[in-house]
Amino acid sequence: MSTLLRMQNITKTFPGVKALDSVNLEVNAGEIHAVVGENGAGKSTLMKVLSGVYPYGEYEGQILFEGSEARFSGISDSEKQGIIIIHQELALVPLLSIAENLFLGNEVASRGVIDWQETFRKTETLLRKVGLREAPTTLVDKLGVGKQQLVEIAKALAKEVKLLILDEPTAALSEADSQALLDLLLELKSQGITSILISHKLNEVERVADRITVIRDGTTVSTLQAAKSEINEERIIRDMVGRDMAHRYPERVRSIGEVLFAVKDWTVYHPEHAERQIIRKACFHVRKGEIVGIAGLMGSGRTELAMSLFGRSYGQNISGEAHLHGKPIDVSTVSSAIASGLAYVTEDRKALGLVLDETIQKNISLANLEGISRAGVLNEAHEQTVAEGYRQAMNIRTPGVYQKVVNLSGGNQQKVVLSKWLFTEPQVLILDEPTRGIDVGAKFEIYGIMNKLADEGRGVLMISSEMPELLGMCDRIYVMNEGALVGELAAAEASQERIMSFIVRS
Repeated sequence: MSTLLRMQNITKTFPGVKALDSVNLEVNAGEIHAVVGENGAGKSTLMKVLSGVYPYGEYEGQILFEGSEARFSGISDSEKQGIIIIHQELALVPLLSIAENLFLGNEVASRGVIDWQETFRKTETLLRKVGLREAPTTLVDKLGVGKQQLVEIAKALAKEVKLLILDEPTAALSEADSQALLDLLLELKSQGITSILISHKLNEVERVADRITVIRDGTTVSTLQAAKSEINEERIIRDMVGRDMAHRYPERVRSIGEVLFAVKDWTVYHPEHAERQIIRKACFHVRKGEIVGIAGLMGSGRTELAMSLFGRSYGQNISGEAHLHGKPIDVSTVSSAIASGLAYVTEDRKALGLVLDETIQKNISLANLEGISRAGVLNEAHEQTVAEGYRQAMNIRTPGVYQKVVNLSGGNQQKVVLSKWLFTEPQVLILDEPTRGIDVGAKFEIYGIMNKLADEGRGVLMISSEMPELLGMCDRIYVMNEGALVGELAAAEASQERIMSFIVRS
């Protein structure tokens, strides 16, 4: 194969931090090339250098594309050469149609007038290529996340893409949507389109990648080839974290006590459609020192259950009982739920869990301002001490607590969210997809935090779409389908097959 892209000795420095240190990346024409590494390793920074987000002059090193040196001054320059990047946060306009999104800034026009007939014709052709049957006039906000991801790929095809870069494309997708997207990548490969895939889901990387480049701490560690049978999860993980991980889930000695938190007949109706029942008489409990999982397909009602329990953050006409230590508790508002001993780590840390433009220090204290106040006045010195304590205890990789959260990697952002809720000293911590979009090393650290909470006698309720994670971490697992808890399994009897059987039978 001929070399399409060569990045040589790329070095990028931010104030006080060398994000990339002489990184090398070579991508062959027509291949799917995966780039993997822990959060903060430099993967996204490298792609931003390649796509012109960080223009020529703001980094050291050389980029060669199709044999010629590339000096991009912005994204528009790289797109003109056929390099298209699709970020994890999709860049679509929700209230515009699919056709309008596909050709936004790239309109099919003559003398300043858009040719809608030709626009719709081209849109239909592009949608067929990515396997979508929606009408070109369909508004993007009417599509699920999986279909929106396909629209982004169609948008790239509209720009005559030569090198497609996908940053965590399946992070928010269901298993079925993820497999459909991977199948599409293989189809595009057969059409001669080269792809760079950034992903933490190593099983997906193994399935589609021809070669894998591993980056650790801003440097290139290795490039593995599928043709030489070098690609396997154990080898990738060893190169990513710099050590062998004999156990994917940390071991703990279980010490499970009496019932700590119990929910009975919890019923929730849709926030906008009062006649639509979302949660149906849910009953469950969590014991002291226990990690309890909730398994289920996307749309089964797991997040809605958690949010409705945490201060009725979701739904209306909510009924049922919640008890802590055998006594009824008030969870009617977020503040009362926190005061009662509950905390909820949202599945969407960027939109709902953090104030991205604020510092680590401000984010950690946000849910417990009373804890850093005296007579109603904030004590900033105490706030800094608290934040610094959590930074060290949670191993948040950053020079200091004055760093803005927006500049942190996904794993470090998740640790800030956890720190915020641990500062409220909860008895029960509800974790909604706690390891989504973070690397294997950061996952292991978060699992360790969960075990520590259980060892302290607190209760942990974990929602996860990754069944191996539930099976590896939980003492018991509830199975949820269509708003109802349809099964319960002890750790010793739980398996992916048994969980799926509960879902299918219900």
